[in-house]
Amino acid sequence: MAIIEVKNVRKHFGKTKAVNDVSFEVNKGRIFGLLGPNGAGKTTTIRMINYILSPDAGEITINGTVASPETQKMIGYMPEERGLYKKMKVFDQLMYLTQLKGMDSKNAKEAINYWLERFDASDWKNKEISELSKGMSQKIQFIATIAHDPDIYIFDEPFSGLDPINSETLKEIIIELRDSGKTILFSTHRMEQVEQMCDDICLFNQGEAVLTGNLRQIKASFGKNTINLEFQGNGAFLDTLDNVRINNRSTNFAEIRILDQQNMQDILKLAMEHAEIHKFERIEPSLTEIFISTVGDDNIKKAEIQ
Repeated sequence: MAIIEVKNVRKHFGKTKAVNDVSFEVNKGRIFGLLGPNGAGKTTTIRMINYILSPDAGEITINGTVASPETQKMIGYMPEERGLYKKMKVFDQLMYLTQLKGMDSKNAKEAINYWLERFDASDWKNKEISELSKGMSQKIQFIATIAHDPDIYIFDEPFSGLDPINSETLKEIIIELRDSGKTILFSTHRMEQVEQMCDDICLFNQGEAVLTGNLRQIKASFGKNTINLEFQGNGAFLDTLDNVRINNRSTNFAEIRILDQQNMQDILKLAMEHAEIHKFERIEPSLTEIFISTVGDDNIKKAEIQ
């Protein structure tokens, strides 16, 4: 069942086509990822879903109702630009925002205390927002988004500013919300987060939705045409490979996409001649590779990853 429907939506700012004929559906009880580079149209689309902006053409519906001030009440929205009041204390801020969403004082207090404890932040109650670090403020913003227990959550770059431990906590909570029947839409330019969390995706590039569908099916459709290579030694041999694209390359690691039926055993043989091999694994391509393959030119040897 589609909870959010985006149908042939367009949004221009002057001559710039920020969103150009985009369509996708977000189904109930799923985590849906909008992904793509910065400036691809993700945030503009999210703002239209939240009725902060209106589309120039097309239609957006939430639970069958055209996006409007009424549908805003159905959504917990965490914008990329955080909107907390710097001089208010944490607890007062959260009480104000949850009651603004319709919670009574008793339930709001219970929910806030639960989530502060969950984030190991109970000691922050009487701190002003201005006293908090960026990561701490991020957690308070997240609590403000979810505490009133809506059925739909929209997070715009939710992991920005968080350290690995708090990022992991956030991922766990988002998955828990999905498992409890909530519907979640979030945007990110970090592909690895999507692979770890999402059920479905819409891949944006230059204002257009270039790939949409079930994440598992999309990855399977590209086949196992990629190698994860971990090695110890001089990686210069990678530069001699033909008919490949090398992504995520570092001192002792490379993700190698096979083009034009290159023989994987020939790559392994060459690697063994120049380095000690710790892992040589044939896998489905990463989302980064899928993105490059979808929007780029496959007849190239390498591509720079932004």
